[in-house]
Amino acid sequence: MSDPIAGNMPSAELARRAYHIRKHALRMGAVQGQGYVGQALGVADVLAVAYFRALTYRPNEPEWEGRDRFLLSIGHYAIALYAALIEAEIIPFEERDTYGSDDSRLPMSGMASYTPGMEISGGSLGQGLGIAVGMALGLKRKGSDRFVYNLLSDGELGEGSTWEAALSAPHWKLDNLIALVDFNNQQADGPSQEVLSAPDLQAKFDAFGWFAQRVDGNDIEAVIAAFDAARDLKDAKPRIIIFDTLMGKGVPFLEQREKTHFIRVDEEEWDLALKAVDDGWAARGGVVNADI
Repeated sequence: MSDPIAGNMPSAELARRAYHIRKHALRMGAVQGQGYVGQALGVADVLAVAYFRALTYRPNEPEWEGRDRFLLSIGHYAIALYAALIEAEIIPFEERDTYGSDDSRLPMSGMASYTPGMEISGGSLGQGLGIAVGMALGLKRKGSDRFVYNLLSDGELGEGSTWEAALSAPHWKLDNLIALVDFNNQQADGPSQEVLSAPDLQAKFDAFGWFAQRVDGNDIEAVIAAFDAARDLKDAKPRIIIFDTLMGKGVPFLEQREKTHFIRVDEEEWDLALKAVDDGWAARGGVVNADI
């Protein structure tokens, strides 16, 4: 069985995957009439590069020992990860419409016990990076060359447990750990930088002993370059990429809407949002897929 690491998948194909991920997320949001679709739209480009260029995995064998691990620390982003797992064929396409329903494998907050490809259960923020450190250390001690990726949020950077983990990772020389921060500057109590300012995060992580990068998370080429640099680094240190993203990316009226960490989408707006994503893709010369 081949290992589907996408390798040199071109940016145009990765952009198409991100387009699909956005549509999957909106379709699931429409099922329940709610969901953290703002985050899903914003982080879609990062997830597309992660699953179709960076990660090694087997879609039909999600617990394969030779896989890279992708940890979702931010449980409320589950709709975003489900969209990527559907596009990667780890979750069957036909389950998309069960999102948030009774007995669904796609609960509204991510739970590892239910969902193929969901490595940990997210909930109270600030736990993911610590789990990732332990997992990366465990893989090293087993002689594995697999990577552990941990997607966390800018809001989690206000949690003390995150910084304890950030100190321990360089101590153990965890060059198999790649942290990914979705920095959309929004959290429950307001803009992240107003709740607890964190100036020059890249320099801060550099000072902690990490290889740190900060890029535009909605620029596919920049995201590709950052992932490649993190994977290819030869230094024995953990790596972190801080992605500046725009909540609601791809749906202009949601991009501009007043928001905190939750974007309200009214009943009549779901179809408008899907059309906006299609129109944006068509304007870039892409072929609209009405079946997604």
